[in-house]
Amino acid sequence: MSGCGVQEIEVKYRIADVDAVVARLGRRGVHLGPPGVQDDQAYAPVGWRQGDEKVGVTFARLRTHDDRHVFTVKRPVDNELACAEYETEVADRQAMHHAVLAMGFDPTIRIVKRRRTARVGVVTVCVDEVEDAGCFLEVERVVGPGLHGAEVQAELDRFARSLGVQVQRVEETYDSLVHTARIRVAQAPQRHDQTGWVVLTAVLGPTLVATRTAAQPGPTHARRG
Repeated sequence: MSGCGVQEIEVKYRIADVDAVVARLGRRGVHLGPPGVQDDQAYAPVGWRQGDEKVGVTFARLRTHDDRHVFTVKRPVDNELACAEYETEVADRQAMHHAVLAMGFDPTIRIVKRRRTARVGVVTVCVDEVEDAGCFLEVERVVGPGLHGAEVQAELDRFARSLGVQVQRVEETYDSLVHTARIRVAQAPQRHDQTGWVVLTAVLGPTLVATRTAAQPGPTHARRG
């Protein structure tokens, strides 16, 4: 992706069995690469809050992957997962973070995931393991500004469902999914294990998630600065 201005159109699905999806992709000739960790900091305009409208609002992201830092600006057009996008590599993540704050953005949520990707013609297929939110299949395509996101998403959805694996489509971006997941965990019943750690259990879609913590869950919004 370059700074020329394009649309990134995607569809996203929650998956319960990562191995089944990977195996099915392999039988279709879609061979995923090795997993890599992506560390994302999401930003929104000052005053925007989770649950507010996203379409027509400009958001930013700083991503680190394999010691590379990429700055991205997205503006949802048709829906959350169909965005006009601009991005460029930056040398200094911390300096760029402060520049983003000076532009009038607030940090919202940190998203860390393990991603495996493959290309199928013009389509990118991703299998993601997202901390706190679960596992997902993402199918995306980069198109010019003239195409309608909903039409492209319908094509991508047909491809995803042709894999013949159990998927549950979701309409939210990862920042919203992680935010919701952390709230559910924070509100879940607590019990202590034999070591005295607190075990929090929450249901995220079809997945039962348990996590151990020695302290109360932290805030989902990072501090400005």
